[in-house]
This record gives sequence, C-alpha cells and structure tokens, in this order.
Amino acid sequence: MSKGKVLVMGSNATRIEIRGGGTGPTGQYLNETVVPMLALVGAGYEVLLATPSGAKPYIDPASDAVQHFDDETAYLRGKEFFANDPSTNTGRTLRSVIEEGLDKYAGVFAPGGQGPVVDLMQDPDAGEILRHFHAAGKPTALLCHGPIVSISAMPQAKEFRASLIQGDRVKAAELAKGWQYAGYRMTVYSASEEKPIEDNILHGKLYFNMPETLDLAGAKTTVGPDFEPHVVVDRELITGQNPRSDHPIAAKLIEALDRANPAL
Repeated sequence: MSKGKVLVMGSNATRIEIRGGGTGPTGQYLNETVVPMLALVGAGYEVLLATPSGAKPYIDPASDAVQHFDDETAYLRGKEFFANDPSTNTGRTLRSVIEEGLDKYAGVFAPGGQGPVVDLMQDPDAGEILRHFHAAGKPTALLCHGPIVSISAMPQAKEFRASLIQGDRVKAAELAKGWQYAGYRMTVYSASEEKPIEDNILHGKLYFNMPETLDLAGAKTTVGPDFEPHVVVDRELITGQNPRSDHPIAAKLIEALDRANPAL
C-alpha cells in the first residue's frame, strides 16, 4: 500500500538569459530528477511529475552522463525510469494538479538544472503550490537550482525576477517583502559552482546568482564546499546545494514524510 503521493515540479525551460543579451542552453538535470524520485518509490511513496506546460522537462545534456550517478547501472536505470515510467509521462500541468486538489499530496519536490530559474521561479502555479505546502507545513524539498523556485511564492515573483535582470536590487527587495520563506535557512547552487557552466556552456554570465538572490529575498543562505553534498533542513523546507546532494536530499525528504505519517 502506498504511503502517499509526492508531487515533483519540473521545468520546461530550454534557454536562459545571459548578460549583454541573448540566451544560452539550459534544462533540467537528470540525476537530480530521477535519483530522488526512485528513492521515494523505493520507500513506498507514489510520485507524479508535472510541469507548467505539461510537456516533459528537457534534460540538460550536461547531466545525461554516468558521472552524475553512482555507476553505469544506476545511470541506465535512471534514464529508463525517466523515459518510460508512467509517473514521468502523464503530461500533467501544474494547473491541473492544483485543480484536482493539493491535499492529496504528502510533499513536494523540485529538482534543479538551471531550467527552474527561467520558468518555475516566476510561475504563478508553482507559487500557489508552494504556498499551499508552506501553509500546511508539509515537506518541501528543493535541489540545486531548485531552491530558487521558492521565489515563486511571492505575489509579484515575475516583477521580482525582472528587477534582478534590470539590476534594480532596491526594487527587488521591496517586492520581496512578505515572502513566505523569509528567515528560513537554505542552501542553493553557489556562484563558484555556476562559473564553469557560465564559462564552458553558456559562454556568458547570468544576470543574478542564486545565493545572493535568496538572501536579497530574506533567506539565510549558506553553501558548503563546491560540488560536495550539502543539505539544509529548516522547518518543512529541505534544500540541497548541488547535483551531488541528490541522495542526501532524498533521504531527508523521506525522513520528513515518514515523520509526518508515523502510522504508515
């Protein structure tokens, strides 16, 4: 018998803005998506992947590699799961999940890759979902770039993001007032971890980095050593810093879900 359902919020972004105009390629990270989903399934939970458009996330080619997994067997299992498992192929939109009722979900998870910085960060449906789980105190896990999705809970998330791109930090700070996660301890992909992607893949700099953005919004952000596992838990919120935090954040999410449903 299932212990409950966990909603996974995916991104549909394929390009991200870079300084000076133009865009660079982006997407969602494979291991960050499938490792926690498979861990949840193994622990007895059902999972459902939904996105803003209903289309499956575009997997960043940089993440489609065995180096991000324990070994080749885990890599191939993850690829097969993402390609063929019913939970990743429902074609569900975030809006349809909201309309069917969020109370049926025990927790919510958003993986990274830079994709969420483009769409989920300012998506009103993602914001509605996070506000629901925040108000209910239900486990909320955000990995790598995923913690930036917490910005969507702001009433004016789009304007906040636009002000960052315009370089107007004063306006951004004003728009962030009343943010549900102000004062929360978090971690997120660091600026130094971002640099190799900017240099070698984007060939340009992003308009804002993740830790400074969350701090500007009111979070208490810390980062550990580059590319080493690092997870922070504060109340219902569980955040992981980078791709190597995939197993640890899954473990912390499962612990929180089990704790919230001790009878199961």
